[in-house]
Amino acid sequence: MSLSFPAPLAAYASKAVETRGRLHDEPESQTRTAFQRDRDRVVHSIAFRRLKHKTQVFVYHEGDHYRTRLTHSLEVAQVARSLARLLQLDEDLAECLALAHDLGHSPFGHTGEDILHECMADYGGFDHNAQTLRILTKLERRHAAFDGLNLTWETLEGVVKHNGPLIGKVADRLAQEKGLPEAKQLPAALKEYAAQHDLLLNTFPSLEAQIAALSDDIAYNNHDVDDGLRAGVFTLAEAVDVPLIGEAISETKNKYPDVPESILIAEAVSDMIGDMIADVHSETTSRLADLSPKSSDEIRVAATHVVDFSSEMKPKVEQLRAFLWNKMYRHWKVNRARSQAKRIVRELFDLFFTEPEVLPPEWRQRYEGVSDEKKARAVCDYIAGMTDRFAMTEHRKLFETASWL
Repeated sequence: MSLSFPAPLAAYASKAVETRGRLHDEPESQTRTAFQRDRDRVVHSIAFRRLKHKTQVFVYHEGDHYRTRLTHSLEVAQVARSLARLLQLDEDLAECLALAHDLGHSPFGHTGEDILHECMADYGGFDHNAQTLRILTKLERRHAAFDGLNLTWETLEGVVKHNGPLIGKVADRLAQEKGLPEAKQLPAALKEYAAQHDLLLNTFPSLEAQIAALSDDIAYNNHDVDDGLRAGVFTLAEAVDVPLIGEAISETKNKYPDVPESILIAEAVSDMIGDMIADVHSETTSRLADLSPKSSDEIRVAATHVVDFSSEMKPKVEQLRAFLWNKMYRHWKVNRARSQAKRIVRELFDLFFTEPEVLPPEWRQRYEGVSDEKKARAVCDYIAGMTDRFAMTEHRKLFETASWL
């Protein structure tokens, strides 16, 4: 059996040799492409290591086998590389974007993000994609010549708008199609960065970024089914009537009627991932044939996303998401954890903002001679960077008198 090597890149792929460069000029690596270098810098970042103890759905201490932001990011990267290879795109850029996409998440998942956004309502709000950009361009400090990781334009573009344009007529139209209000105001971190580095926020991103975004959907839908079944928040009997997972379970039972439940779940989830990847590949190939783009810039100015599920797959994915929302994301045990997380994040924010003297010295220094908005942003940066475990420990130290003894 012969090995399969990547085919030459398609005309519409992002090409490292044609990168628009970095904000700060650097000599190029002699052994890696620009996108490989970006990926390596993400993997070696502190923010990436912290994903190990950041929530996906279940808080880290609830079990060793459930996904964290780190394992989720690795699974997204695997799907993204698979799709990029099938479509003859730059696998390294797709992988880099997949690995970086959750760096800006606060502790306790979307619950932590929602509370931080409320706490920052008077100071520009909080958005995890904007926070990812802030981490990559400012908060990571590993180089003498600049703050941040100084990643390529293509990587930064993909991080901030992998879900589509953020401003302009196309962004407003897409929002209306989803039943949402017109494109909201840019988050503060994005607005600040856009003033010095134009990421074309009114266009679509590269195909590699679009792949990373859809790979995120594929990964979390499938691993949340896996985690939910193993955690017992819903049963196989309940899942068997749900599109996609029900079909996969039935087919697996037919092939392996006596298989243990744990293997049945693994086989069914694996089949479902394969079906989703095949669907995206088929639909995207069809759209590319219709569009016939000659460059990555033609992808950016297209009328809509090029990478997507088919019209047959979309309603199935939506029904699966609705099932997971009702049975898992709002399960009473998850709700209890969310309730605790809300209090932890809000109380930490209020305390650090009003009593900066309890902050570590390197963070307290950011308070000196600055406005309330910058003080709030410093507190937000500090809390957003916390892992679940560290946030819980900090809260216990600061709010439980028994911890003084």
